[in-house]
Amino acid sequence: MAHRQRKSADSDPARGGADRTCAACGRRIEWRTKLAGSWDSVRYCSAACRGHGVNATDLRLEETIALLLSARAQDATICPSDAARAIGGAEWRDLMEPARRAARRMVARGELQITQRGTVVDPSTAKGPIRLRRPR
Repeated sequence: MAHRQRKSADSDPARGGADRTCAACGRRIEWRTKLAGSWDSVRYCSAACRGHGVNATDLRLEETIALLLSARAQDATICPSDAARAIGGAEWRDLMEPARRAARRMVARGELQITQRGTVVDPSTAKGPIRLRRPR
């Protein structure tokens, strides 16, 4: 029995070719057929992100990332832990994932690039150590 080939998401008229990013974590939201009727109202990738949203700490992390980068040379990079340390003090490790989420949201807005070993990577799939830099 032959299987139907899946159409690419880019060719789906319901999707309209527009990429979505989660408002809370900044990861890419993949178009799915079950979301076709409500695609225009989709803002979050999961129930966990919907419940978490963006709080004051998340906004402070975004501001801190921008401030740290503006204080450095144009081609300099920072680690998300720099922003977490600036805000969290001794409890900075608890802010590492929120700092990465803040960086992904900034990438989605075009304010930042995430790199690994000097190469720009997709923030939705990046695993391991990352660096943050201004767009080039």
